[in-house]
Amino acid sequence: MRRLACRLLDSGPILILAVIAGAGSFTHIRDTATEYGQSGWMAWAVAVCIDLTCVMAARERQRDKKTGRARSGPVSWPTLVLTAGIVLSLAANLNQADPSAWGWICAATPAGAFLIAVSMLERRASAPRPEPAPVPVPNSAPEIVTGPAEVPALVSAEPASELVDYARRVADDYHATHGQPITHDTLRARLGVSHQLATDLLNALHTA
Repeated sequence: MRRLACRLLDSGPILILAVIAGAGSFTHIRDTATEYGQSGWMAWAVAVCIDLTCVMAARERQRDKKTGRARSGPVSWPTLVLTAGIVLSLAANLNQADPSAWGWICAATPAGAFLIAVSMLERRASAPRPEPAPVPVPNSAPEIVTGPAEVPALVSAEPASELVDYARRVADDYHATHGQPITHDTLRARLGVSHQLATDLLNALHTA
């Protein structure tokens, strides 16, 4: 609940700004479409298409950054689509403005605020997540015991319950982010433990 409240306080103002600014920009685009022959539901469809195109292009740019997809030219296709949406949105807003400097500024404000809010959300979504810090590994050195023939044998200790719980949180976070179970090497790198301890932790997670 505390994490959800922090996210709402952090992203809530930007979402509210995006909704309000998007509604203002939507109204200007719809009125412009109506003036130029797109009456009824078609005027609403034009406004929805332009605003949602900007949102879709911004999300696609963020997805390209995450996946490292190479651009086919100087500018990526989502960037071109986003630029075209911005131009159409601003043109429709300015068309509804009073023919004066302040009229143009006031009419362009909803479109500008909407695009700023979308860019802020894109920037936050593309920020790298901090890697969990390695936790101190409990002493799990093998103990030497003497068997019937007095031959030393190695007995590995069970992983500490605190370390198992932390490994489970790391594995759950990896599964939620990547959509697949965490691998042995990834778990070992995230926790900074040995190969054997990473294997024991995976076995403990599977058993649980």
